[in-house]
Amino acid sequence: MVGASVAAQSEKGGRVKFRIAAGLMLLAACGSLAQGRFSGGKAYDYARAFVAIGPRWPTSAGHAKAEAFLRAHFEHDDLVQDRFTADTPIGPVNMCNFIVRFAGKKDGVIVLGTHYETNYWLRNINFVGANDGGSTTGLLMAIADQLRAETANGKKLDGYSVWLVFFDGEEAIKSWSQSDSTYGSRHLAATWGRDGTLGHIKAFLLTDMIGDKDLDIQRESQSTAWLVDLVRQAAKKLGDQRYFFQTEESVEDDHLPFLRRGVPSIDIIDLDYGPNNSYHHTVQDTMDKISAHSLQIDGDVILETIRLIDQR
Repeated sequence: MVGASVAAQSEKGGRVKFRIAAGLMLLAACGSLAQGRFSGGKAYDYARAFVAIGPRWPTSAGHAKAEAFLRAHFEHDDLVQDRFTADTPIGPVNMCNFIVRFAGKKDGVIVLGTHYETNYWLRNINFVGANDGGSTTGLLMAIADQLRAETANGKKLDGYSVWLVFFDGEEAIKSWSQSDSTYGSRHLAATWGRDGTLGHIKAFLLTDMIGDKDLDIQRESQSTAWLVDLVRQAAKKLGDQRYFFQTEESVEDDHLPFLRRGVPSIDIIDLDYGPNNSYHHTVQDTMDKISAHSLQIDGDVILETIRLIDQR
């Protein structure tokens, strides 16, 4: 830009001033974008604070603390607490989904989801789920920071509304099955199906276990093809394509209740966690196994995907 300004000095003074002003505006815009860039470090800090609660399986004191943590963090946002009673192998269990809504100018909603609880059946070990539930809880909290800044003082997002959903009860109580798993997403998909909300959802992006230092996000084969393509496009634009979709597999997760009701959905998940997946559902799922760098990649690609959905 400096070279362009020097070259312009031979032209009329008004045009020189216009070019200089335009250059200053561009610099200001670049500075603003840089200041608003997603922070993987902040996501990691949020995850660390959340995981410090300890195990948070349904019916436990830790679960109540996890609920209080989310409630307090989002108390000044448009927060909906979706309380329900799940029919589980151990009897009725009270659960709660948290929905945080940021309004957009376009008619429609993009949903970003994660689960936040840990496994009931691992309650006898110190399973804190740093990656499995903790990392993506921190990720969505950091994404909320950016959305909150963009909607300050009554402003709306330029595209669709974005809702963040923290699901309860994704993990099985005793043994994974269609009836003993994904309690929160099954409940919310059914609720939104009855009240008409599902018809307004343009895309559902589920995040799960993507804080892994050795990030390797598989292509989940049941996910909606055009959403997979947009995530791939976003990753390529940012130079992060090597972390995405090098392998493919089918995964049962919180996206399926929405897919089954016709909502375009994708599961963004890394099920290759530790050597031969040896950290998954073990006491080794701790904060030292996840990284701010991986969360930075996740956040940047997800936010770019949202922009691509808005343009679609």
